[in-house]
Amino acid sequence: MTDPHSYRIAVIGGAGHVGLPLSLMLAEAGLDVVVIDRDAQKLRQIEQGSFPYMEEMSDSYLSRSKEWSIAYTTKYEPIQACDVIFFTVGTPVDEHLNPDLEPVYESLELVKPFLRTGQCIVLRSTLFPGTSENVVGLLKKSGLDVSVCFCPERIAQGQGFVELKQIPQIVAASDTRGLEVARDIFSRMALNVIELSFVEAEIAKLFCNTWRYVQFAIANEFYEISTSKGLDFERIRSAMMLDYERMASFPRPGFAAGPCLFKDTMQLASYSRDFFRLGHQAMLTNETMPDFILNMAKREMVLRDKTVGVLGMAFKPNNDDSRESLAYRLKRLLFYEGAEVLCTDPYVSDPTLVPLEVVLRDSEAIFIGCPHDVYGKIVFRKEQRVFDCWGPSWR
Repeated sequence: MTDPHSYRIAVIGGAGHVGLPLSLMLAEAGLDVVVIDRDAQKLRQIEQGSFPYMEEMSDSYLSRSKEWSIAYTTKYEPIQACDVIFFTVGTPVDEHLNPDLEPVYESLELVKPFLRTGQCIVLRSTLFPGTSENVVGLLKKSGLDVSVCFCPERIAQGQGFVELKQIPQIVAASDTRGLEVARDIFSRMALNVIELSFVEAEIAKLFCNTWRYVQFAIANEFYEISTSKGLDFERIRSAMMLDYERMASFPRPGFAAGPCLFKDTMQLASYSRDFFRLGHQAMLTNETMPDFILNMAKREMVLRDKTVGVLGMAFKPNNDDSRESLAYRLKRLLFYEGAEVLCTDPYVSDPTLVPLEVVLRDSEAIFIGCPHDVYGKIVFRKEQRVFDCWGPSWR
């Protein structure tokens, strides 16, 4: 390992939602960074000064990055000259809701020819418990004396530059050398660094996302109970929370989606050998929220041959990320009912979307798929029924 003040770092998947903010912040911290990603078009976009997705403070970081040591490539050869290699590869679940770790192992095989003894690998992706130890074993079988670290990313979508500095960073490593490297690197960016074992760190990441997913499920379950009984859930929720500290963290109802919460809850369920019944129930509640909204609409109107609109296709408000968005499930359900479905979103890139004014003009009913702030000032026509599970307070 070279002088720690002159680390050369490679970030695999460095143009992605996790990898790009991390890469730029490493470069800002004075480290020599090479971003490696398969998406050549996205790399060109970044080099031309355009961030590929919505991220707070992205323009500031990208404009200042011209002063830092950061390069972009689709090739893996630069890894040979690097001291530390970050992996920011997605870890989905398969069709049986079991963890799919092939992306991690495939990426490892791709870079293995360029690895050398003395380097340090930092796994930044969510990992099924035991995966970090497996990676250590695979590298040893290949004759490589490489330190392996697991440092889970716990940042909210779109808040990478902000939260990496604010949230304590969990680090775990296969040896003292790796632990020193991880602590040194993250201490340059974060206020605090916490050391755990591999499995503790892997479980901690799953617990964090599952906790949020279960919280959303409870809010959604309470919303469904109230609404099905003809009660105003927002009125009840407001009364529950007013000047009552123990309810301060109670979330609003809505579509709990995105690339992390659902799949990490299912990973935890798989790790527990399917004894995690609360996780499965949370999944059933959250994933069927579009079904509940559809059924409420069917009580009030016949959907067949009607033109209906869905406002917002991102998985969370004021964002352009539509991965695992339940608004698309709602779209399919409405289509299955025989409705003509018009969808719109000011941020999501999707050729099937239509302008907002068309949706508002032609739709007999409106469904809120994602409550972007820009929808808050819309005055709907009196005869236009609006179905909104997110609660009136966002408007």
